[in-house]
Amino acid sequence: MDSLRVLHCSNSSSTGSTLPTQFKFFNKTYSNDTPMNRRVFLPRRELRFLDQSRQYSRIVCGASSVETREEGKREEKTGSRLRHGKVWLRVRLDHQVNFGEQVLILGSSKELGLWKKKVPLNWTENGWTCELELRGGNAMEFKFVILEKDQQKMAWEDGNNRVLNLPKRGRYEMVCHWNMTEEAVNLLPFGSEENVDEFGDGTENGSTVVDVDPSLEVDTSPFVQQWQGVDISFMRSNEHRSRERERKWDTSGLEGLALKLVEGDQNARNWWRKLEVVRELIVGSLQSKDRLEALIYSAIYLKWINTGQIPCFEDGGHHRPNRHAEISRLIFRELELISSRKDASPQEVLVIRKIHPCLPSFKAEFTASVPLTRIRDIAHRGDIPHDLKQEIKHTIQNKLHRNAGPEDLIATEAMLARITKNPGEYSEAFVEQFKIFHHELKDFFNAGSLAEQLESIRESLDKRSISALTSFLEYKKKLDKLQESENAVESRAIDLLMNTLQSLVSLREAIANGLESGLRNDAPDAAIAMRQKWRLCEIGLEDYCFVLLSRFLNSIEAVGGAHWLAENAGSGNVSCWNDPLTALMIGIRQLGISGWKKEECDAIRNELLSWKEGGEDGKTIWALRLKATLDRARRLTEEYSEELLRIFPQKVQVLGKALGIPENSVRTYTEAEIRAGLIFQVSKLCTPLLKAVRSAVGSEGWDVLVPGAVVGTLVQVESIVPGSLPSSITGPIILVVNKADGDEEVTAAGNNIVGVILLQELPHLSHLGVRARQERVVFVTCEDDDKVSEIQKLKGKYSRLEASPTGVNICQSSDNSKDGITAKQLSSNGSSMFEPSRPHQFSGSAFKPPGTNKRGVVALIDADTETSGAKAAACGRLASLAAASDKVYSDQGVPASFKVPAGAVIPFGSMELALAKSRSTETFESLLQQIETAKLDNGELDKLCLELQKLISSLQPPEEITENLLKIFSKNARLIVRSSANVEDLAGMSAAGLYESIPNVSPSNPIIFGNAISRVWASLYTRRAILSRRAANVPQKEATMAVLVQEMLQPDLSFVLHTLSPTDRDSNFVEAEIAPGLGETLASGTRGTPWRLSCAKFGEAVKTFAFANFSEEMLVLNSGPADGEVIRLTVDYSKKPLTMDPVFRRQLGQRLCAVGFFLERKFGGPQDVEGCLVGKDIYIVQTRPQPQ
Repeated sequence: MDSLRVLHCSNSSSTGSTLPTQFKFFNKTYSNDTPMNRRVFLPRRELRFLDQSRQYSRIVCGASSVETREEGKREEKTGSRLRHGKVWLRVRLDHQVNFGEQVLILGSSKELGLWKKKVPLNWTENGWTCELELRGGNAMEFKFVILEKDQQKMAWEDGNNRVLNLPKRGRYEMVCHWNMTEEAVNLLPFGSEENVDEFGDGTENGSTVVDVDPSLEVDTSPFVQQWQGVDISFMRSNEHRSRERERKWDTSGLEGLALKLVEGDQNARNWWRKLEVVRELIVGSLQSKDRLEALIYSAIYLKWINTGQIPCFEDGGHHRPNRHAEISRLIFRELELISSRKDASPQEVLVIRKIHPCLPSFKAEFTASVPLTRIRDIAHRGDIPHDLKQEIKHTIQNKLHRNAGPEDLIATEAMLARITKNPGEYSEAFVEQFKIFHHELKDFFNAGSLAEQLESIRESLDKRSISALTSFLEYKKKLDKLQESENAVESRAIDLLMNTLQSLVSLREAIANGLESGLRNDAPDAAIAMRQKWRLCEIGLEDYCFVLLSRFLNSIEAVGGAHWLAENAGSGNVSCWNDPLTALMIGIRQLGISGWKKEECDAIRNELLSWKEGGEDGKTIWALRLKATLDRARRLTEEYSEELLRIFPQKVQVLGKALGIPENSVRTYTEAEIRAGLIFQVSKLCTPLLKAVRSAVGSEGWDVLVPGAVVGTLVQVESIVPGSLPSSITGPIILVVNKADGDEEVTAAGNNIVGVILLQELPHLSHLGVRARQERVVFVTCEDDDKVSEIQKLKGKYSRLEASPTGVNICQSSDNSKDGITAKQLSSNGSSMFEPSRPHQFSGSAFKPPGTNKRGVVALIDADTETSGAKAAACGRLASLAAASDKVYSDQGVPASFKVPAGAVIPFGSMELALAKSRSTETFESLLQQIETAKLDNGELDKLCLELQKLISSLQPPEEITENLLKIFSKNARLIVRSSANVEDLAGMSAAGLYESIPNVSPSNPIIFGNAISRVWASLYTRRAILSRRAANVPQKEATMAVLVQEMLQPDLSFVLHTLSPTDRDSNFVEAEIAPGLGETLASGTRGTPWRLSCAKFGEAVKTFAFANFSEEMLVLNSGPADGEVIRLTVDYSKKPLTMDPVFRRQLGQRLCAVGFFLERKFGGPQDVEGCLVGKDIYIVQTRPQPQ
């Protein structure tokens, strides 16, 4: 995903940015005490400029943006770096771009790349930032550039270059605006950026406006740092006139839950009423299909409330905070019940975790009839000035006890900053009491730091968990102290960082285990309140893991990143990989604890642990195993990102428009969620590890399925479907495809497609791969992010793609003649193999028209092409050859023996008999005639295909067919119903995977069994099948379908063999691709890679080119129903012999080679052979001529 390929972390800001700041130039990452609110991760070191994107505020008799005591101490340390002619500069471009775009800065200085090397800026919700260490006393020119999503085009600012004259030393910051290159460049002392918001000299109630000093010495809580609402007005009287700005709601086009929520917000001015809107939305959708939608809308809505983008106001009522707490408890209970349901989806769990931090606490002290009373006593103290007393009473006390809202914590922190600005100005007793109240209020809003929240649950933990808590807090304290040290030894820092991560895992697992039991219906209120604290601690630990992994990534980059790892692997020293692999295992484990594909996370973690501990000798095998698992881990992160992109953008857009949310907040919402999550750091960690392991095995990220050389216009599409190509391009096209499911027809999407670059892994022998070879389309996959970026730069340009076993090259081509020579196959040395491709021509004699079926069922051994199709005929011959194979051995003494599952054929003409019996022949022939000329546009072809399939699917085979099958198979036999058309498995037309196969059915259930047969018949008329025959110039009326019925096997492994290498045309080797479970995993193009072996026909050599990493295997269990379905189980390859046992791998490779070579000789030419391993027996289920 583009969002995960961007490997930049942004600086946090007061407006809700969600990433920890990273100082690339100082090789350190600093973080705060990790807020419990998961939307904000802010470093204490950065508190001076946390609010710089909004500027420090002018508020009414109060204070906002504050500076910590720690900051002053740290600045003394960092200042020593800047005394020797250095300037530290923080740059912020106050501008936002479209999702996926990147902002860069280029300039005349070495630090800005000398106009050649682009310096990336880091994304925040309020602009793009970077920190630079520059030589003082110099002048430099610079400009900002926007790099578009496709990484191809760059948009420069208009106007002249910006000019900056640097002072000799110091720490500064500046704000720039896009395209305003002539604006004055103001270098402000770091932490003192001027306010740009203009307010009047007073407010509606006549309160005095006071400028805020930005150097107040009080820590600002993360809750306040993310605030994007209006600034605070302190009032000295009871004139609480509404300060509500004119809000506008737009309900046009809304319906369903979105309309319900927006109308609820219109009638809910204050916070508790808005919480009630959320409660009603969630409770009202508990038992409906809208449950996920209700959760998504609630998460978005609550986030905007907590950041102040949806304001809360008094409405004249009087509701103490206990009302809010009671509603929060009801919401929390429902969320926990949903999470514990067996039918709860990973998406629901993901969204629920985003709602929890937005709810207030409902501890007993907050559900009391008069909660938070300390502020009342403070407001009536006699040791503070009258004006201050009035401001506290009317702005905080009265407001809190009438209509509490998030803005009350903002006001309280502003007041705390003000009264602690000048030590000694107010009595210590008063300040101490106010600090206690501030702590209580943070507790009510669940806005405390991670350490504070963890301490709040200490008493509820058992002895073992208390030990884990104590250990984690001690390590965390040491790590924070070490981060502040200028003389920290890198190795010591890494050790301490890893210990902190390990202790975090132990503590989080203990808390998560305590939450697994679910919430009892009769649970007392106190237990539910404590459960909320546990839940927030568990979420907070996940967030802190984000911070720790960010620090770890910085340490890896500091020593050389992927290059350093690759060098050590190349020299045989893989011990340096221990910490990176451990960190990745921890990150993956955290994702599982969070509820994201737990079984997948456990399998990946087990594999990483096994590869870390070693295994077979040799760097290559170790690296190939590791690569398979790292690819699987990255796929996990991409699936998470894709899920967020499915969940949020459209609903954020709908709600944002309806509620009047700023466009910038709407546009950046999902990107912020992706970048804020632990998944982002896990993805970043996978990147250098994958680069290093590819380097170790000599891989460049390419995989060649069909070699050749082509020229054409480079066009990028989401998937290969008819109608996806621009009509403006008429010449040859090289297609860059984001995704494929393995069942596509390349030329059906356009007969001018000469090459395909697929941006995901794909089995070589998937249906799509086989068809590409048959269609003579050069086909490669690419999984390297850097190369993908280079490819995208050629988008829309006439380019040349060369693919051979030695490598892949793609570049812009000057040859734009479009002379009709679109492709040529290359041998391993690059020489031409055969002439340019031409459309296939088939004579009518190749296809047998539907005849009269008199026999009902044909025994498999009697099947021939004329009655049963090439596939069934080949299976019949295989059945004959199976008996002879027991006596066949290779030159090396390896047996070529195999078995064939028992079977029978429902021959050509059976479907036509069923049509005649149902009196549907005339309708069928009419539809078939219309399909012959139906057009793709306006949906004409799609409509006719659906009608024809519906007609045929309604048929039931004659009863005598079932009766005859019962003579061959037992009544309770598990069978698979397969296609055997007269237009598949031919030398010039394989049609691999084009037609249906229905597994796991039984004659004992005639309805399901009959439906399976009619579904196979109907698959002859899918859109893809129709277009495939059109592309091959085959008349639709000449296509007919027989049905192959075979015993259903329960394989441990399934395989496809090439008896001639499809990439280098080497006839001395048999290439095998192997997957766990049923063969559909291979054929369908499921994301992942199979085991890839190359076995010598005339020797004993077995080479391993890849290890499998499919996430799931498909199985059929005898204990389950024969309902046409299969089960899917997560695969752990650390438990698979083919991955772990080199002897088993070599022996299986040799056996498969012997079988493949035997069949190649018997069938008179190179074959694609499909089969499986059941126990120790090899079964062959299909063989067809290999596309040439």
